[in-house]
Amino acid sequence: MLTPEEFLEATKWAGIATLVFAAITALAFVFGLGFRFRLVGVTGFLAVLAAGFFGLSFEPLTRTQISGAIPYTTVYDSGMIQVVIKVPDTITEPQLKATLKQAASNLFKPGRLGSAGQVPTIRARTILHEKPGVTRPLYLGQVQPIPDPETGEAISIEIFPDRMAQLPQG
Repeated sequence: MLTPEEFLEATKWAGIATLVFAAITALAFVFGLGFRFRLVGVTGFLAVLAAGFFGLSFEPLTRTQISGAIPYTTVYDSGMIQVVIKVPDTITEPQLKATLKQAASNLFKPGRLGSAGQVPTIRARTILHEKPGVTRPLYLGQVQPIPDPETGEAISIEIFPDRMAQLPQG
């Protein structure tokens, strides 16, 4: 995956190409060449491409990796304040805490919408297979971007120990 620095480099080259084609387009208009309007389109496209690369150079597209976190799958995302991730039923409490911290780092972005007073929440769940043909979702914990006074962190992680005890012992 490309990094912001690579997008900034691509911005530079697309900007140079835009300026070169703008000069060629100007010359085509001066000399009355028949393909001058096509050059206007190419120049406009290169300008849009440069602007897009410039925009991508601000936000990193790489995911944060937290030590001890395990892979998760986003199973529900309202685009606003509710996100649900799926974790395996073999997860331990330290792994769940690290996974929730990683999910918060990757999913709590400034662009997430929500009304005033609503707090975005990421909930971690697993599926228990109680008997053949019967499954039950089990929510194990959640994280919210509320400063935790105990730890001093910018997020508040809540693990549900009573639900963790319901996981199959392996």
